[in-house]
Amino acid sequence: MVKEGAGAADRDASGGVWDVVVVGGGPAGASAAHAAASTGRRVLLLEKAELPRYKTCGGGIIGPSLDAMPSGFRVPVRDRVHAVTFCLNGRLIRTRRSRRMLFALVDRPAFDAALVEAAREAGAVVRTGVTLSRIDQDGPETAAVVLCDGQTLSARAVVGADGSAGRTGVHVGVTLAQVDFGMEAEIPVPPAVAESWARRVLIDWGPVPGSYGWVFPKGHTLSVGVIAARGSGAATRRYMQEFIARLGLAGFEPDVISGHLTRCRSADSPLSRGRVVVCGDAAGLLEPWTREGISFALRSGRLAGEWAVRIADARDADVARQRGFDYALAIEAGLGEEMRVGHRLRTLCERHPGLVHATLAGFRPAWHSFAQFTRGTVTLTQIVGRSALARFLLFAMGRS
Repeated sequence: MVKEGAGAADRDASGGVWDVVVVGGGPAGASAAHAAASTGRRVLLLEKAELPRYKTCGGGIIGPSLDAMPSGFRVPVRDRVHAVTFCLNGRLIRTRRSRRMLFALVDRPAFDAALVEAAREAGAVVRTGVTLSRIDQDGPETAAVVLCDGQTLSARAVVGADGSAGRTGVHVGVTLAQVDFGMEAEIPVPPAVAESWARRVLIDWGPVPGSYGWVFPKGHTLSVGVIAARGSGAATRRYMQEFIARLGLAGFEPDVISGHLTRCRSADSPLSRGRVVVCGDAAGLLEPWTREGISFALRSGRLAGEWAVRIADARDADVARQRGFDYALAIEAGLGEEMRVGHRLRTLCERHPGLVHATLAGFRPAWHSFAQFTRGTVTLTQIVGRSALARFLLFAMGRS
């Protein structure tokens, strides 16, 4: 369990104003708290659960995630991926391999708890078991963070990182363009089965338009899941059952079976309101095609923490509001552009899954681009910018 940092009780007793209050202790919130605390500001990180806690997520750590980690942070890696098996709803199976690591895999409970601990070591005060009720922004220099137990905290800046169903996104007015339903099972398997999956993941383009399934190995446990657009719940559950059976895993009892909605923001959705900025899932920031969210959480969280410090330094409400807008512009310039490419990839995969599969599994330059993307040496935007084939696929074959 992550506990309050040293001196937390003394700070509360002083009745002082926090420079930055971060709501949510996932990767986005922990990154924001770390970035803000590293500047020497008084930072409070609030998390409603006790840590470590389970999170429905495959736990893939791609290159951009590794690059966005706090300095000196040691990732609690469970496996290192060197191969990807692609298939089209169980057919046309093709495995691609790489001598260099493509990406890493983590257990989210351990990973998230370690990030929060890094924020605490940077100087942030951490409180768990605390739930947000609302945020009031009546004062010119501060916002009031009202907790469900009746306590009110005063902050010069607030970072909302409380997930896609949290209260901060509602406060800011985040609007959504895409909502998906994901299912995941954590399945313990015998050593021989685990070894057959070691260092290799599977990606299956599924029967529901835009859906896919995955297998991520983590020691003697396989994370097996599927995701599809919300509204196709029965078909998604059927896909999950058939997927597990097809893999020969139906005879093993899962430790956890969970479901989760992922939410992707509209292009014009706000990211700030007054002295409040949102990041990660609370802002609807994730890659729309793969629904990869950890790298978006880490990168947006770090930006949110840096801009929250600037907002905290503003003693004028108008200046604080403008700095919130500047944070949104910084997000749009990088993550926003990647999301726009991801939306086109999602459309292409919905309409032509066989073409996507054939390109990644059978066309060597496409595989190399995929590998470079997972390692973080290029972005989706850069791939499209340098490849005439990628532009044709996205803008002609994937035209909305």
